[in-house]
Amino acid sequence: MDSSQELKVKIVSTEAVAAAVPIRQQRLPLSNLNQLLPPMDFWVFFCYKKPNLDRFRTFASVTRMLKDALARALVDYHGLAGELVPNSTGELELLYNNAGVDFIEAVADVTLADLNLRDPDQSAKGKLLPERRRGVLAIQATELQCGGIVVGCAFSHRTADAYSANMFLVSWAEMARSAVATRLPTFHHPLICASHPITEFFDSLGGDGSTIRGDANKPGARHTVEYPLITTGAPSHSNGFTRK
Repeated sequence: MDSSQELKVKIVSTEAVAAAVPIRQQRLPLSNLNQLLPPMDFWVFFCYKKPNLDRFRTFASVTRMLKDALARALVDYHGLAGELVPNSTGELELLYNNAGVDFIEAVADVTLADLNLRDPDQSAKGKLLPERRRGVLAIQATELQCGGIVVGCAFSHRTADAYSANMFLVSWAEMARSAVATRLPTFHHPLICASHPITEFFDSLGGDGSTIRGDANKPGARHTVEYPLITTGAPSHSNGFTRK
C-alpha cells in the first residue's frame, strides 16, 4: 500500500473474553522496577492468508475459534485477564478478577499483498493493532479484502515482557490447535513483592564529612521519601510469570 493511501479499518464488535473457568480473586504485587517505570505498551501482530479449511471458511468461524482458545489459555495465564489497581499505599498490583481480555473484530479495505509490512507504524499501528483501553491485554482480529486475517495484540509492559508474552502466545496457539499447553507459567509472589512502602533515606553530610542525623525540620536532617525503589536481595524486575 502506498504511504499516501489511507488504510480504513472498521470495528465490527468488541467482546471481553474471560478465562474458561472461574478464577479465585487475589492480588499479585508488581516488582519494584515495574512500580517505577512509566506505563507503556508493546505490540505484536501476525498475518495469515485466507484459511483453506472448510470449518474456517468464514471470518466469524475463525474468530470464534480464537476466542474459545483464548478463554482456555487464560485459565493458566489468568493474570492477563486481570487489571492493574492501586493498593492502600498507592502501589500498583495485578488484580486477578477475570474481567477478561478485550477481543476486537474489524474489517479493513486492503489485501494482505498490499500491506506495507516494511513500515508497520504506517500500515498497522492504530489500525491493525488494538488500543488497550482497560485490562492488561487487548487483541484485534482484522479481516482483509482477500480473506486474509491480521491478529494484533497490545500488552501492558508492566505485566508482560517479550519472553513472557511469547510464552502466552505459544500456549494460545496450542489451544487453537487443540493441543496440550507445553509452556505453563509460574507465579512467584514473594520474589517480586515490593516493600510497602519502600523508604529511601538521604543523609546530609557535615563539613567534616560526618553524617548528621536529626529532626526532619532542621538543617542537615535525615529526610524520608516514600516511593518504590529497586532493592537488593530479591529480583529487581519480573513481569509476574516465568517458565516452569
